[in-house]
Amino acid sequence: MSIRKSRDLFSPDYMDQKPAKGAAYGKHPLDGYLRKDRIPHIWCPGCGLGVILNSYLRALKDTDIAPEDTAVISGIGCSGRAAGYVDVDSFHVTHGRAIPFATGLKVGNRDLVTTVFSGDGDLFAIGGNHFIHAARRNVDFNVICVNNFNYGMTGGQAGPTTPSEAETSTTPWGGFEQPFNLPAVAAGAGAVYVARWTTFHVEQLINSLEKALKKKGFCFIEVLSPCPTGYGRKVGLKTGVKTMNHFKENSEIDHDADLADVALDPDDPNSKIIVGDFIDREAPTYQDVRGKVFEEARKKLGVE
Repeated sequence: MSIRKSRDLFSPDYMDQKPAKGAAYGKHPLDGYLRKDRIPHIWCPGCGLGVILNSYLRALKDTDIAPEDTAVISGIGCSGRAAGYVDVDSFHVTHGRAIPFATGLKVGNRDLVTTVFSGDGDLFAIGGNHFIHAARRNVDFNVICVNNFNYGMTGGQAGPTTPSEAETSTTPWGGFEQPFNLPAVAAGAGAVYVARWTTFHVEQLINSLEKALKKKGFCFIEVLSPCPTGYGRKVGLKTGVKTMNHFKENSEIDHDADLADVALDPDDPNSKIIVGDFIDREAPTYQDVRGKVFEEARKKLGVE
């Protein structure tokens, strides 16, 4: 089955029943992956989180990963709410601690398809040290970083990815710190799969998520996402549509880009946004190496 056919929301693959007579809608194509009692969600109009969560769940469905075989872990912030909307084993943990929690979960059950779904502040500020060491160890799980360039839930403060001259609630006259180049950080720390997309690039994002779900090792996908309320209204992107047009007009796909050159220009809001599948390599996972070490230790100690 082709990917395009499988993503037809009205194909038999998605719709296993027709709408009842007189009903406006039939069964939602992702009903098996969503907690319907938690809908409607709390995200602001124009936020990109709905697009990203939808893309992730469609990737799960297209790769035939059952809800009982997967887990989602998130930290604090707007993106952290995603864990509460998915009908899988999910954990909404304290600020910055999604990755160590996921590490323990994956070590305890190596067959569980594990995904960290969190934001730029949670993952790269208070959680930054956890990120680089999980990548260094090549722990076998996926990290989806929703990068909206600020702390959206708590008032739009500047964070580790905020463009240096952007106005935020804590930098009313512009900032002065250089933002992280997240793909370069991930690759430099040891991630075996690194990609960046925007919420405009839905099909490409789903394809990348499918690759990450199938791949062994630490996989990182940065998704640039609109935040009209906390960030956009102060930088001239007051609606989701304006941000999507910005992504459309300024993005350039380059899978072979040098990661030193994919940094978002902190001083030019209209500079090129380089997106693509940047890194796809093989390396022994933390679980595999750990298992071999323990096996050798048992042999030396004569323990069955």
